[in-house]
Amino acid sequence: MPAELIETGTIYPIARNRRHGSARDLFTIWFGGNLMILTVMTGALTSTVFHLSAAIALLAVVTGNIAGGLLMALHAAQGPVLGVPQMVQARGQFGLWGAAFITVLVVLMYVGFTASNLVLGGSTLNLLFPSWARAVAVVLIALFCLVPAIAGYRMLHLAGKVGTVLGAVALALCGLSFLLIPSGPPAVPPAPSGGFVSFLGAFSIVALWQIAFAPYVSDYSRYLPDTAHGARSAFLATYAGSCLGAALPMLVGLGIGLEMTAGSSPVAALALRLDWLKWPVFGAFTLGIAGPVAMNVYCGTLSLLSVLQTIVPRRHFGASWRIAVTLTLYGLAVWAALFMADGFLQSYLEFMDLLMAIMVPWTAINLVDYYLIHHGVYDVDAFFRPDGGRYGLVNKAAMGCFFLSLLVQFPFLSGNLYTGPIARILHGADISWIVGLLVTAPLYWLLARRGHAR
Repeated sequence: MPAELIETGTIYPIARNRRHGSARDLFTIWFGGNLMILTVMTGALTSTVFHLSAAIALLAVVTGNIAGGLLMALHAAQGPVLGVPQMVQARGQFGLWGAAFITVLVVLMYVGFTASNLVLGGSTLNLLFPSWARAVAVVLIALFCLVPAIAGYRMLHLAGKVGTVLGAVALALCGLSFLLIPSGPPAVPPAPSGGFVSFLGAFSIVALWQIAFAPYVSDYSRYLPDTAHGARSAFLATYAGSCLGAALPMLVGLGIGLEMTAGSSPVAALALRLDWLKWPVFGAFTLGIAGPVAMNVYCGTLSLLSVLQTIVPRRHFGASWRIAVTLTLYGLAVWAALFMADGFLQSYLEFMDLLMAIMVPWTAINLVDYYLIHHGVYDVDAFFRPDGGRYGLVNKAAMGCFFLSLLVQFPFLSGNLYTGPIARILHGADISWIVGLLVTAPLYWLLARRGHAR
């Protein structure tokens, strides 16, 4: 790979004379980054796990993306202003070591998402080449996606553009199949809808899909010009690209879920519906997955580098460190993909449930601190001081709100691993993330306004 294609910047501030790119780049990286089989699988949850009718599932997909995408895109506007990765910015809210603790949890999220994409990428490849062993398909997908992850920022944006074109073709062919090929009744009668309870569950999963991107949206907007227009265009392009890019494949998954038979998977059901069209569709999804997988590894690498820089603040973590950490995290993700392939649908749902409880307090504290307390004005140099500068080692108020949010969410959690007492009263509806937002945001705002946040 030519050296000029490898990004040299890592977690450190991007100088103004190195700011480049446009909002159009952000639209394609988020539109293309959502056009993958994993998004189709998430849409299928609305009509399989939650048993919603077509109309109610459509409402859950649309409203969930709009609500979750708004929170996610508000983080994107921070990148052009501060010029550092998202989890480095967290030092301004949580303190140096407080941010490191949160960031470790975020790294686990990146590894999980990468493994999820590799599992489904391998599954689509197996449907095209059924004679290949599952492990071989996963490893081939992993090797294919590794190049943009190592190259970094510019190659990732290029992958986003390619993914946008490939994903659009795949979605158009999927839509054509629904129009031209009538669906027969499923082999087993659909389960009865859970009504509002099921809608809340589906809405939450879709909203979390967007919120889960929040810890790394600034990683892709930090190269944009530091202007009011740059921040505004970063927000709009990210919001439009991510919501539209997620909603369309989720609608495909929704439709496939309505046709699925007992014991089948959304990927197999989609292949059955597409018939011979599965070759161009799955081929496009397989090639387009390079961007989403590489994005997760890239951002996980930046996050882990910020943790290492916290531990060894006087060491400079440059491009060689980024590549080494990329390979390490990628190896973990490949191992997880090979280990968790069986029973993937349920494992993925449980993973999303746990992720919801962790991400919500972080995003609430970050947005309140950035927009309502500091109004976007931070001492970026202090982020890299061994003592945390004016932000200190631990923001006790932020960490207290974070753990309190986890505590108050606990009775509202609903999943196979654990269902809280209030969730049982609500017939299994998981509103823990809504409770977390309503508790965390005003409490942190109150503490910060009174001057106890530092």
